[in-house]
Amino acid sequence: MKIVEKYSHLNGEEFLMVHNMKIYDEIKDVISKVDASKFLTKESKEKTKVGRTLYNPDAINREFKRLFTEYEWEEVRRDYFISSNYDLVKVLEPLSYAEQKEYVKEHELKLLHSYNQTDFVKEKIAVEIQLGKYFAVTYDLFVKHLSFYNAGIINLGIEIVPSKELQTEMSSGVPFFEKEVHNVLRHGRTTPPVPIIIFGVSQ
Repeated sequence: MKIVEKYSHLNGEEFLMVHNMKIYDEIKDVISKVDASKFLTKESKEKTKVGRTLYNPDAINREFKRLFTEYEWEEVRRDYFISSNYDLVKVLEPLSYAEQKEYVKEHELKLLHSYNQTDFVKEKIAVEIQLGKYFAVTYDLFVKHLSFYNAGIINLGIEIVPSKELQTEMSSGVPFFEKEVHNVLRHGRTTPPVPIIIFGVSQ
């Protein structure tokens, strides 16, 4: 596969080029090693695409996972307690999970536990591959990457999505580059407040 389009939010790409070109090269290398043509195996049953052979996103995701794992990228999980009380959230968010747990116990609070999980993290750079449902990209950009960034776990979030060309050869409901960049731009130039790169990829 290849990167055909890219969007750098809050100087995300510039940050990577200045501070960790090695990691940038690794990411581009992984993308280039994914031969999506091998995964043109899904027979469509959708009304508008009946009988067409489409790209299988699950199989492509597994190939990305295999390659990123070879480069020693790791899954990272951030546990935390949730609350609808603004003042309490501001107290808890800067704390580690162990510190949050201690605070909750000390103040005898009854709070629910939750977590965010990112598939690939290395040297404080997070990468998410989204070839499935479009709503997952918004969650990544406005929740996952932001949560990990505010906690100091990452300095940059990267989202890899299909180009429009590739998306037309996949099932309905799959995200595509132009729309996801539009969704970021419509919120203004500083939202979400985390450096991000969005890559649009194609075969």
